[in-house]
Amino acid sequence: MRTSPLSLSEIIAAPDNRTDQANRTMQSGLLPEQAIYIVLEVIISVTSVIGNVMVIWAVRINHSLRDTTFCFIVSLALADIAVGALVIPLAVTINIGFKTHFYSCLLVTCIVLVLTQSSILALLAIAFDRYLRVKIPMSYKYVVTRRRAGMAVVVCWIVAIAVGLTPMLGWNNRQRLRDNVSQVTHDLLVMCKFENVISMDYMVYFNFFGWVLPPLVLMLLIYAEIFYKIHHQLNKKVMESHRDRSHYYSKELKLAKSLALVLFLFAISWLPLNILNCITLFSPNCDKPTLLINIAILLTHGNSAVNPIVYAFQIKKFQNAFRKIWKQYVLCRDPVGKLPQRGSKRRLERMLRATDDDSYV
Repeated sequence: MRTSPLSLSEIIAAPDNRTDQANRTMQSGLLPEQAIYIVLEVIISVTSVIGNVMVIWAVRINHSLRDTTFCFIVSLALADIAVGALVIPLAVTINIGFKTHFYSCLLVTCIVLVLTQSSILALLAIAFDRYLRVKIPMSYKYVVTRRRAGMAVVVCWIVAIAVGLTPMLGWNNRQRLRDNVSQVTHDLLVMCKFENVISMDYMVYFNFFGWVLPPLVLMLLIYAEIFYKIHHQLNKKVMESHRDRSHYYSKELKLAKSLALVLFLFAISWLPLNILNCITLFSPNCDKPTLLINIAILLTHGNSAVNPIVYAFQIKKFQNAFRKIWKQYVLCRDPVGKLPQRGSKRRLERMLRATDDDSYV
């Protein structure tokens, strides 16, 4: 994601009887809780953009990070940058409250769904990639090439776009709003809220039960199999001829733990909002506190900012690349003479390859 699927607006998917409150707020200024929410969103937005730009930058300048797994990590980082630069500002705007054309609001919410779905599929691709590394270690490089990894990334984005834009094809709340004339004008102007334009049937039955929950369960099973195979290999009696194999599986175990942590954080960030969607569908009369909704939305957005932090603390190659980028391009200093002069990208890349060892963490 990433969709940040439903986040945006659902975001502030407050019951319809709060529309008047939103209008009064626009006239009288922001409520204290709105101000706090906006400040937190701005912090998350800036952190997400800077952190994920650093991830892409690190992969670009560090040749040792350009394997197939990191192709999918870059795809995930691009989705997270879009969340920070596009989705969060739109979410803040919707929180304040405004009226727009039905399909304009629908397109905005669909963008969120696309980005969330792309994050889920990127995580699924990463899980499959790590599984193949431990399942077929000898032939992995011949089976999973950069070209095939690039094609997989393209397929993931095509599927994400198809799933996320489905409401634009008709599975939305347009007819329901037409039946309730108090919520829409004759020219289809609506208060832009997630629940106003997106059908909860679509969000729960198609999106959550079809494209969010099954991939998460599948990834859980894949990582369980990965850890089982790795521990099985490491528990074998280590002979002199088997030490290289043991070293290989030790590296895979460390990286698998880091990527499983990314998956775990994604799940706990997105499940609360999806559970709220289920409550909205199955218990429509249940009043959802605005504070609870805002917390769920902040969790989904915050997930876009947390991945670079995980990489920095868990994956040594990212750690080294981040440190060198920070020293050379941010602090503009080379205290021990190890960094190349500015503009010497080739020397920087050679230095990164020389200083990074074979381990990931």
